[in-house]
Amino acid sequence: MVIATSKAGSVTSGVFLSNVTWETLEKLDVDLSGTGARLTYLDGCLEIMAPLSEAHEEPRNTLGQLLEIYMRMKNIRFYARGSTTIGMKELGARKEPDESYCLGTRKSVPDLAIEVIVTSGGIDILEIYRRVGVREVWFWEDGVISVYCLRETGYELVSKSELLPELDLRSLEFYSRMADQYDAVNAFMKLI
Repeated sequence: MVIATSKAGSVTSGVFLSNVTWETLEKLDVDLSGTGARLTYLDGCLEIMAPLSEAHEEPRNTLGQLLEIYMRMKNIRFYARGSTTIGMKELGARKEPDESYCLGTRKSVPDLAIEVIVTSGGIDILEIYRRVGVREVWFWEDGVISVYCLRETGYELVSKSELLPELDLRSLEFYSRMADQYDAVNAFMKLI
């Protein structure tokens, strides 16, 4: 059993297994369905995280609402995919993003994946997204958003979104940290 600790000091439990076949992963996925456990897989390594906490779900939901409000108000066509599992056996990688979006048209691979980090994990999430081909990945941790854009050599940390270049990430961070989600979304809408 691995105990992961967030920067804020909260503790959550998870299991990290190595030498797991894809077939075992698929069986565990069926066996654990309905439990809320999240499975992340890369090259035979499997991380099973306990059901998501309020500390994870509240900012994830707020961030998703803020982003969707922004895209709607800016007339940016998008398709929310939520936490639809991406990856496949041939890539040796699989992940459920916290939020994901296709911009412009529906696609099998989202353009944008968002991860809300409240615990540290053991699997290289960016490597999974690189193999799948997600163009941009955002990490929200302690109210700060880090943006990674896919390049030929891997992901590069950048100062602003390339998919949504006019979006003020600092404002998005500010409103995502507000205590009241309803007030945050309404205030952000007025700002736009």
